[in-house]
Amino acid sequence: QVQLVESGGGLVQPGGSLRLSCSASGFTLSSYWVYWVRLPPGQALEWVSHIGIPDKTTSYQDFAKGRFTISRDNARNTVYLQMNNLKPEDTALYYCAARRTPTWRPSVKEEYEYWGQGTQVTVSS
Repeated sequence: QVQLVESGGGLVQPGGSLRLSCSASGFTLSSYWVYWVRLPPGQALEWVSHIGIPDKTTSYQDFAKGRFTISRDNARNTVYLQMNNLKPEDTALYYCAARRTPTWRPSVKEEYEYWGQGTQVTVSS
């Protein structure tokens, strides 16, 4: 089955950390640009970060800079999002998505070839 599966979400206190995983099956994730996009409650999709190919170039939304780190493990066909110093405003459903080339519209679901089911991150005391 060709799919992306996110995992690693959960409930964490402010200041805590989580590592999200995005695992691919049925295709080789190392051939794709991979994006993390989130859906905060009551708001629109927003781009968080992406990692490119072949040089693993990375980019982050301003709110993620210095706190989030995206990486990929090609041997595991997985991309990670390490999130540190989490804040209540980081509460959202986090999706990973993949496409073969970069996009200027990373928060548009229709831009992607593959889109995961999402993993919930809740930051609350």
